[in-house]
Amino acid sequence: MRAGTADPYFPDHGDTRYRVLSYELDLRYRPAGNRLSATASLTAVATDADVPLREFALDLAAFRLDRVTVDGAPAKYTHRGGKLRVRPAVPPQPGARFAAVIRYSGTPRPVNSEWGTLGWEELSDGALVASQPIGAPSWFPCNDRPADKASYRIAVTVPHGYTVAANGTLVAYDVAAGTTKWVYEQPAPTASYLAAVQIGRYSRTRLTEHPVSQDAAYPARLRARFTHDFARQPQMMQLFEELFGPYPFAEYTVVVVDEDLDIPVEAQGLSTFGANHVDGRRGSERLVAHELAHQWFGNSLTVADWRHIWLNEGFAKYAEWLWSERCGDGVASAADLAAESHAHLSRLPQTLRLGDPGMRKMFDDRLYRRGGLVLHALRRTLGDGPFFVMLKQWAIEHRHGVVSTSRFIEHANRYSVYRLDDLFTQWLDETALPPLP
Repeated sequence: MRAGTADPYFPDHGDTRYRVLSYELDLRYRPAGNRLSATASLTAVATDADVPLREFALDLAAFRLDRVTVDGAPAKYTHRGGKLRVRPAVPPQPGARFAAVIRYSGTPRPVNSEWGTLGWEELSDGALVASQPIGAPSWFPCNDRPADKASYRIAVTVPHGYTVAANGTLVAYDVAAGTTKWVYEQPAPTASYLAAVQIGRYSRTRLTEHPVSQDAAYPARLRARFTHDFARQPQMMQLFEELFGPYPFAEYTVVVVDEDLDIPVEAQGLSTFGANHVDGRRGSERLVAHELAHQWFGNSLTVADWRHIWLNEGFAKYAEWLWSERCGDGVASAADLAAESHAHLSRLPQTLRLGDPGMRKMFDDRLYRRGGLVLHALRRTLGDGPFFVMLKQWAIEHRHGVVSTSRFIEHANRYSVYRLDDLFTQWLDETALPPLP
């Protein structure tokens, strides 16, 4: 890894010399022409214990910069290659808080990656944000590493007629001449890739207020299909609270955009689906469960770096199976789905190392399935009682925290009468597919 970075998969992203405590983003967006003007205000703390913070780096795409200040004073900076390097006039001392304000504008575009474009996407009439794993710099300056979690206040001003959904609770809705300003606050610690804004001409619905407030935004033409396909989401919430502990945020919102998407995408307290995921037959219900489960696994419990992504995707995959097992309409049990996935993986190349898959295999379908199988292997090894206590305590004890594979192994061993090292070595460190216990 390069000096000042924290992720071996993305050494050009993030800076460990500081951590962000809060982001305040004030965005003005014109869908016609895809124009964004914005001010980002960051409160951060210098983390080096020995030397003042003479320079720090933010990740930001190719916008025009109008002004950069640190603690109210103009700062020198360079901005190239997606990196904004800031040199404060008065370097913050070790452990000291500081405030950075960046004013910028331009045409937001997604960043290129191994998986296509990521981040801010212009739609035919609006915009969406899908940043995982490195798309956040496409729309705001950030310390783009998953372990650097902060609170967010996101204000978005758009023309009348557009709905804005963003992370957290809607705390203000201000109407002016021709525009509406939507203001959201998310106090829970949030990774930069999980910050999101969705903009479109949507109808809004509250699905339920119990046990958690659940809202939705979708094209009016899809109302009937949406109402049917998401009708059981409140039941999913009840089940996952039973299995994983209390929902970790104040609310949950789903957005259906008026375009097809390859896959849905989770954000903090918010998930986004494509119109193709709403068919009126619950054909994508497993994905509804998957994205909801990410609110615990991936969002509340966030990986220390991307090597540990199986802790996000494997757990969400297993949540799909648990929903299928418990939803009560005769669909397959978790054991059936685990056996099906095991048979499927056995026919594929045995080249994936789950515990450190490498950047190019982060989103390989084998990682999702094998990650789910690790949990099913643990369930069979521990027994249902200890397993579900272990799973729930994992989510509760690390609520709003940062987790790693080694920490999970340590946690799981607390619930076993004998060490689980061989099981984890086979499933996580070796590429050959082990038999299910």
